[in-house]
Amino acid sequence: MSPRNTDIETLIEMMARLPGLGPRSARRAVLHLVRRREAAMLPLAQAMETVARSVRECPRCGNVTAADQCEICTDERRETGELCVVEDVADLWAMERGGEFAGRYHVLGGTLSALDAIGPEELGIPRLVNRISQERVSEVILALNTTVDGQTTAHYIADALEGSGVRITSLARGVPIGGELDYLDDGTISAALRARKAF
Repeated sequence: MSPRNTDIETLIEMMARLPGLGPRSARRAVLHLVRRREAAMLPLAQAMETVARSVRECPRCGNVTAADQCEICTDERRETGELCVVEDVADLWAMERGGEFAGRYHVLGGTLSALDAIGPEELGIPRLVNRISQERVSEVILALNTTVDGQTTAHYIADALEGSGVRITSLARGVPIGGELDYLDDGTISAALRARKAF
């Protein structure tokens, strides 16, 4: 039985659009929040408002930040010459959880997809190529998901960087075909990073 309150219905519909939540999960979450208004709903609403106002995309790498550039980009210790290319911010966070990578990142924001009309320009691949030529990058690690679109994107980037003199590698063992970085455990990501191979 659906709720009669249109405000609650609207909230459930909005929550159901979030990744990992369907209509049932959204309904349960909203009812939980409504029942715990003071302890859960109001603090959540305030936190969401704060994030909506303050957090933006890092103009250099695509990570999320409340500053002009993210902490990774401004950390001079991470100027190793290694640039790890990932699909999404969630993948960057997954790599960071592993604690193995000490370089910098570049977030594409997706993968090439003819069906969804996502081409190199939409992913900022020309910006990536330009960044590599301007910064002291010696190795590009293609840490893209092992899906068809992920591997198509990796090959496109490798071709775009051909002749640049930059070493191009990809993650190695431990990453299953069709697997996504955000769902892998920290140990698997660390092992894959250590055993990376020429792409």
